[in-house]
Amino acid sequence: MVARGAMARFWSLESLQMVAADGGTESSALVDDNGSEEDYSYEELCQAAPRYLQPGGEQLAINELISDGTVVYAEALWDHVTMDDQELGFKAGDVIRVLEASNKDWWWGRNEDKEAWFPASFVRLRVNQEEVPENFNSIQDEEQDADISKHRQKIAENKDQMRTNVIQEIMNTEQVYIKHLKDICEGYIRQCRKHTGMFTTAQLSTIFGNIEDIYKFQRKFLKDLEKQYNKEEPHLSEIGSCFLQHQEGFAIYSEYCNNHPSACIELSKLMKQGKYRHFFEACRLLQQMIDIAIDGFLLTPVQKICKYPLQLAELLKYTTQQHSDYNNIKAAYEAMKNVACLINERKRRLESIDKIARWQVSIVDWEGPDVLARSSELIHSGELTKISKQGKSQQRTFFLFDHQLVFCKKDLLRRDILYYKDRIDMDEMEIVDIEDGKDRDFNINVKNAFKIINRTTEEIHLFCAKKQEDKKRWIAACESERRRVQEDKEMGMEISENQKKQAMQNARKSRQGKIKGVSYNGCPVPPPHQTLHPIHQRHITVPTSVPQQQVFALAEPKRKPSLFWHTFNKLTPFKK
Repeated sequence: MVARGAMARFWSLESLQMVAADGGTESSALVDDNGSEEDYSYEELCQAAPRYLQPGGEQLAINELISDGTVVYAEALWDHVTMDDQELGFKAGDVIRVLEASNKDWWWGRNEDKEAWFPASFVRLRVNQEEVPENFNSIQDEEQDADISKHRQKIAENKDQMRTNVIQEIMNTEQVYIKHLKDICEGYIRQCRKHTGMFTTAQLSTIFGNIEDIYKFQRKFLKDLEKQYNKEEPHLSEIGSCFLQHQEGFAIYSEYCNNHPSACIELSKLMKQGKYRHFFEACRLLQQMIDIAIDGFLLTPVQKICKYPLQLAELLKYTTQQHSDYNNIKAAYEAMKNVACLINERKRRLESIDKIARWQVSIVDWEGPDVLARSSELIHSGELTKISKQGKSQQRTFFLFDHQLVFCKKDLLRRDILYYKDRIDMDEMEIVDIEDGKDRDFNINVKNAFKIINRTTEEIHLFCAKKQEDKKRWIAACESERRRVQEDKEMGMEISENQKKQAMQNARKSRQGKIKGVSYNGCPVPPPHQTLHPIHQRHITVPTSVPQQQVFALAEPKRKPSLFWHTFNKLTPFKK
């Protein structure tokens, strides 16, 4: 258990992370037999005993603190979107008060809205559980100057200690993470390569991705981080420059995170066979790894890259502007936030192309290249009236993707069936708002209209919306499409041809069998409407394994019952 005497004014996450097997606590520093600190090499560090809680230790420690009246806070790593009233919804970065942690998977907690259950794997305990009082300047005027000075000095000391806690958490979690990577590479990959009869090269590449490259990168990062670590006075450590120095190197996580869903699928197929379950368990025991399944180990890099911005944000909070590391920490926080956002955006796009592929295979009479040949996200959709040069009007359902606008026709009787009609290349197009009245180019009266004009061929497409608000939404969506294409270009956002091809193959297979995600009338649910913001505003989202709320559905306008069909039904002699 965690000793209460170790926390006078605040307690640190270190008291939970460093619980030893016998229930005592370990020192946060590595020491030799004489009790003095040594500069351990990387190899020695990896051979050191892993600093994990024993199974159930974290819950016991947290519940003991809660029962003693200590307020325990956790910080969300990902968004948790839920429609269940018994679950607590939150966004990445939100602070949640933990009220009960008796279950290792689900904790009971409270945020500003309500109390409910939430997944423990979606949060991290805050390093500093008590904040520095922000109202220390509101001390009563009658107090003596000496008392005020002592109070401010105490606050400053607490802030230094809190910065020390964050620095030590970064260092300790980095060491534990390196041990995780070493266990994966030496405990699993090395053994798998010895058993060529069980694993093909392609299977190992799918399951483990580029984790060996990540291991190599993190070794160098940890060594540089240790050079910047001040062992005597940790709060004076200047680690911001280390993150900036390796900023581009962290992009290596993008490939791993993109591959992770495929790794989970491949691994789940193998784990259905007993020989593979026994093999992976034998690898774990041989390497003396903690009691976590292989899929838990493979999730670690995804969790780690999402955790860096949160750690740096907390470090920045306890770093004064006068600190020599303040500017570097601030820059490092922005840099790592962008890295995490880019990786998250790639991950979200992979989810998006699966939905787009399923949508396309539901369209009747599809012609030409697949949508995914050029596009990877749905930006806007809805009904518009398209007017030809001859003045002929056609009501169509439009889907605006990045780079192209696809329009379809609804079936006359079954309005849930869409027939492919055509598409417009948006790369050379310009959006023009049209005032109500007579249009010069088409020589007709229009209302709520706008044009899409090809800057090269001067071809003009005229559209009319039902309402002024709908017109504004479409114009804004078309402008947003251009911005997003530019953002993708700047970020280097690309989905590989293999991933697109795989998405279409999976969609066609699911179409042949029982299609997942269908509405009550059997119509495949279209891709969700994705409201994206510029990269610096994009949030870290939940992992793909967690079901998310479907926030978009085609709005079918309510129609008045037709008298013709009412009379026709009465005259039908074989009506059941």
